[in-house]
Amino acid sequence: MSLSLYQICKSGYLYLKKAIVSVINDLVTDQRVHKSCITLQKAGFEVLLIGRKLPGSLSVNDRGYKTHRMKLLFTRGPMFYASYNFRLFFYLLFHRADFLLANDLDTLLPNFLISRIKRIELLYDSHEYFTETPELVNRKAVQKVWKTIEEFILPRLKEMITVNDSIAQLFSRKYQIPVHVVRNIPAKYISNGPLTRTAAGLPENKKILILQGAGINVDRGAEELVEAMKFLPGFFLIIIGGGDVLAKLVDISNHNNLNDSILFLPKMPYQQMMQYTQLADLGLTLDKDTNINYKFSLPNKLFDYIHAGIPVLASPLPEIKNIIDTYQIGTYIVNHQPESIALTITSIFNDENQWKTWKNNCLIASELLCWENESKNLTQIYAKYS
Repeated sequence: MSLSLYQICKSGYLYLKKAIVSVINDLVTDQRVHKSCITLQKAGFEVLLIGRKLPGSLSVNDRGYKTHRMKLLFTRGPMFYASYNFRLFFYLLFHRADFLLANDLDTLLPNFLISRIKRIELLYDSHEYFTETPELVNRKAVQKVWKTIEEFILPRLKEMITVNDSIAQLFSRKYQIPVHVVRNIPAKYISNGPLTRTAAGLPENKKILILQGAGINVDRGAEELVEAMKFLPGFFLIIIGGGDVLAKLVDISNHNNLNDSILFLPKMPYQQMMQYTQLADLGLTLDKDTNINYKFSLPNKLFDYIHAGIPVLASPLPEIKNIIDTYQIGTYIVNHQPESIALTITSIFNDENQWKTWKNNCLIASELLCWENESKNLTQIYAKYS
């Protein structure tokens, strides 16, 4: 290990450089942050990951690095963000760190202030184009607060990371700083043991569709997909995760008597989720081109489907289309009308040879689109801070 990874304390002893990584979620399902921490460890850092703990949060299993989850009085809204950032600032102020990694704009301000106060290195990893998320674009006052933070801090950063080329170009043009791309790609999937359809409570005689993700939110096509199930009697839909339209999806299902055709499952650990994903015949990612963040998204679920070996039906958004066209792993919806979605799904399974080709191509793509390859970019970036 390089001597540069050690600092000398006042007593003359060497100690390992410490990286504090912060994110605003509860750590359980955030694979990108977990992979970043593992890569930091491999680069020789002692790692502490900070997040929050909600009343219903699952436990965080031993990860080989330290974690700390803060319990907050508020769970959403302006007071939540204010209290989290306040708590994070003072935690960072009174704990040793030699390197700070801030994940997304909602953790950046306290990290930036501490980096200036303590004169330590800061790296920012933006998982999305935060200020253009649908939660903000229709709330101009709130959006202005986050834009002010972004516009103040980003020009003062040495460099940053984001998740795809399109978003990198937006940041680079606006703030004139180097922006590195590290896509949110999973490690090669190793099954903990096969889950059967019978054990999962899934029908053996229907084609299985799946939509999964931590953010099943407005404008992501979930409502139209559930409506489309009215026209798909030979199909069964699994929806895994949470989001602000989940209750509406359940209402649509109930209203259309689709409860025997749809299974709703809560957020779950990645390995458990992937067991369900492997049972599916088609993975869906149906984000709408309603804002910059969605237009240039490259969702985790796309790569999860590839690693599970299931073809993909997607919206033809630029970053998603680039992956699907390059590796020939699926096709696109024509529009978001439920009848049209159903027709496209039906046509996919009317051409079994094409479906098998896409499935085989997923297995080939998974050997290339894996964290084992993608993390090499991140390792090179972290090496500059060691």
